[in-house]
Amino acid sequence: MKVGIVGCGLIGCKRAKTLNGAELVICADSNGLRAKSLANQHVGCLSSDNWQEVINHPEVSMVIIATHHALLPEVSFAAVNAKKHVLVEKPGACHAADLEPVIKAAKINNVLVHVGFNHRYHRSFRKAKSLVDEGALGELMFIRARYGHGGRIGYDKEWRAVKELSGGGELIDQGMHLIDLARWFLGDFINVDGFAHTYFWDMPVDDNGFMLLRTKNDQTAFLHASSSEWKNLFSFEIYGKHGKIALDGLGGSYGVERITFYKMLPEMGPPETTSWEYPMGDNSWEVEFQEFLEDIKLHRQPSANLKDAQAALSIVETIYKESNK
Repeated sequence: MKVGIVGCGLIGCKRAKTLNGAELVICADSNGLRAKSLANQHVGCLSSDNWQEVINHPEVSMVIIATHHALLPEVSFAAVNAKKHVLVEKPGACHAADLEPVIKAAKINNVLVHVGFNHRYHRSFRKAKSLVDEGALGELMFIRARYGHGGRIGYDKEWRAVKELSGGGELIDQGMHLIDLARWFLGDFINVDGFAHTYFWDMPVDDNGFMLLRTKNDQTAFLHASSSEWKNLFSFEIYGKHGKIALDGLGGSYGVERITFYKMLPEMGPPETTSWEYPMGDNSWEVEFQEFLEDIKLHRQPSANLKDAQAALSIVETIYKESNK
């Protein structure tokens, strides 16, 4: 598999380090020096300040797209029309409707598109999904989750604070991960309530997003994404009729990745408790990319796909509309 990367910032460079044997042959960034810096780390890799050169490269069969949000659907559309498989970072677009042409073009050109909902591939979430799928929690009732960071000096001057480039603030950024993970466990949400607001940062986009989402069976997700958390935090709790799973930390500044299973006993009272910790390095990027390689080999629809991105974006758009954001 020969790969091209569009967008050579933090995430593009991280993707380049986790290609599982695939070959990076060309990368592009509007900042040509940044593209050249990444290319120099890979023997024979070309660099460009024009993303179309990646799309048109005859050897490239997969394009990884890690640009600002507003450019994601345009590059994705061009790539699938060039019959390239695509790994596009979340949220995939600023608006759900922007993904419809990409979905149609991918089907016409018989190529696959994976959306980078990377958190699904953390060790703790893979363990949690296994426990839920084997029925350890029984029927699921609700999810409670928080995801937050404290920003940094100048955060309100970065591209994420420019609505035309980002589509919004914290809700469309880390909030998308929370929505996707909640949908992964509970399914589609048909009732959406929430509020997005700017409390601290001097920027036109939101720094906090609050969500109350319900499925047709009233399974509920109560989610909060924040960029005024101050101490980085990740907490995701899944409640079923037979017990609870608590996931904490993502490694690094978010703390050691940990999952705890609280199994309800017949007599109730204090639950039987089992914990797993993952202090080793995060391998979610490698696992995610390997799964996409297998999807391509088997011509299997990716589990994290454009329809998932559309569904999550629709929730974000509903809350932004209600909040006048």
